[in-house]
Amino acid sequence: MRDRIIFATGNMGKMKEIKMILEDLNIPVVSMKEAGITAEIVEDGKSFEENAIIKAKAISSLTGEVALADDSGLEIDYLNGEPGIYSARYMGEDTSYHIKNANLIKRLEGVPDEERTARFVCVMAAAFPDGRIITTRGTIEGRIGYEERGKNGFGYDPIFYLPEYQCTTSELELEKKNELSHRGKALRQMKERLKEWLKEE
Repeated sequence: MRDRIIFATGNMGKMKEIKMILEDLNIPVVSMKEAGITAEIVEDGKSFEENAIIKAKAISSLTGEVALADDSGLEIDYLNGEPGIYSARYMGEDTSYHIKNANLIKRLEGVPDEERTARFVCVMAAAFPDGRIITTRGTIEGRIGYEERGKNGFGYDPIFYLPEYQCTTSELELEKKNELSHRGKALRQMKERLKEWLKEE
């Protein structure tokens, strides 16, 4: 079916970014909620790639449609790559990001700027009804700030500082954020692959 693409997320902040980037595909991109799907997917992969594929395959198998999923997270070098693939589950899934962000800032207390390096990583996976899987990967490098700043992001955005822009990803305009972000980069690569799929007979 080429009537729509289902994105395996319930995160409306994320869907806003996704719909902006994929709008010129001329095919509706809907969230699981919009598609009326409620599925508990166990993300037990050991990497961003594995988790993204698990989610996309689960939704595609369930619906017989093309499904997209991403797995993304924050890697902080000083903390040996934490929270990494556990970014969403760090300190518990129901813990607010305000508390998670405060905890990470506290763990980096006294750590100088040059050692606060971090990156956002995003892997995007597409699962097709014929069993094909494709993945793309995007990253953005930055540092962990000293306080939450900005209102244009979600998750760890308010503490992810970009030295060259002198602001956090939460302080960027949405269009600029989509251009620079790990998810934006992975999604634009995926868009090119989806264009090829849409051209197929």
